[in-house]
Amino acid sequence: MLDVGDGNLVYWEVCGNPDGKPALVVHGGPGSGCSENMRRYFDPDRYRVVLFDQRGCGRSTPHASNPATDMRHNTTQHLIADMERLREHLGIDRWLLFGGSWGSTLVLAYAEQYPGRVAEIVISSVTTTRRSEIDWLYRGVGRFFPGQWERFLAGVPGTPRDGDIVAAYARLMEHPEAAVRNKAVADWCAWEDAVLSGETNGASNPYGDRPPAAQQALVRICSSYFSHGAWLEEGVLLREAHRLAGIPGVLVHGRLDMGSPLDTAWKLNRAWSGSELNVVETAGHLANAATRDCVLRALDRFAVGQARS
Repeated sequence: MLDVGDGNLVYWEVCGNPDGKPALVVHGGPGSGCSENMRRYFDPDRYRVVLFDQRGCGRSTPHASNPATDMRHNTTQHLIADMERLREHLGIDRWLLFGGSWGSTLVLAYAEQYPGRVAEIVISSVTTTRRSEIDWLYRGVGRFFPGQWERFLAGVPGTPRDGDIVAAYARLMEHPEAAVRNKAVADWCAWEDAVLSGETNGASNPYGDRPPAAQQALVRICSSYFSHGAWLEEGVLLREAHRLAGIPGVLVHGRLDMGSPLDTAWKLNRAWSGSELNVVETAGHLANAATRDCVLRALDRFAVGQARS
């Protein structure tokens, strides 16, 4: 547990070869926490893999599922500072960054602030958390799921169809009554699962199948971050992508991604000299076998570079 200030302790772990090439895994959500499966992308003989749970989720404390946890100290800039503090704590000079979905946003934000600390980047399901992307995920894509979107909107009574639905859910997640918060969590997870339903075919609900405390933290953190545009200037990660010049990068994105359309990855690839874009024709937002193969090839290629510690 790393003390990052503001009363927060961030969980971290290291696996693989202590003398291998350092790589940081940046999980999605925001608020999902890291999982053991994320280790499996890396050759443990060649990589020193660092994983951590971002503030308020997973094994980090205090947990956002506790309504007493203060969310004022949980912003994108706090997470960037936590990553840099962890790098210094572990004595790492430069590391490869790997993440997907929200994790790709956080990877880009960190790398644009600390480009000299980044050796390579591999990201999938590319997002930059522009307000336009948030509006698509929580309103625009509703044209493909009209019934489910109507139920999602009904979960925040009084909110107009063109209103700030995400901010309305964020307010519900701070409600003093547990029943109100629980219903907001259920409604939010049902919507997220609807967007992913074409990929899961009903076999699983990536949001709804999580344990209750994990759901609470995820929805509270997501709604907080997205209602604030992740505390990022609109379009800043694309606008400042020139800061990534010289950092080799691999972007992997599914053409069938309903929640995060391909155009964001396309624009990033055009703005970032030195990046390559792999479009997986059969994939959506969740990784399939073809997505995983692209990621594995990239990580295997970058593993041959000099280990840095």
